[in-house]
Amino acid sequence: MLIWDNLNTHRAASIRGFIAAHDWITAFYLPPYAPNLNPVEGIWSLLRRSAQNNTALANHDHLICTLRHGLRTIQYRSHLIDGCLTGTAPAITKQPTTSPKRQ
Repeated sequence: MLIWDNLNTHRAASIRGFIAAHDWITAFYLPPYAPNLNPVEGIWSLLRRSAQNNTALANHDHLICTLRHGLRTIQYRSHLIDGCLTGTAPAITKQPTTSPKRQ
């Protein structure tokens, strides 16, 4: 199972053809704008508030270095990743339990 956002490259003809040619892949696409369903949005939010916060990037290499450092920092703080995953989980409501009726 593959769950993707609606990035245009994820919906390209070559990708659709690859998925169609491999019956073991089932692709599901998130709605066009659904940050509450995509845990990657939580990771980007963490990066914007930490590694990229108040940073003047000198060039492309500086951007890559800054992002890698921020991702490495998040990687070793599993509670942050858990929070991003938990934030995307649908609400689970407890179903009322009924006891079997005696006859």
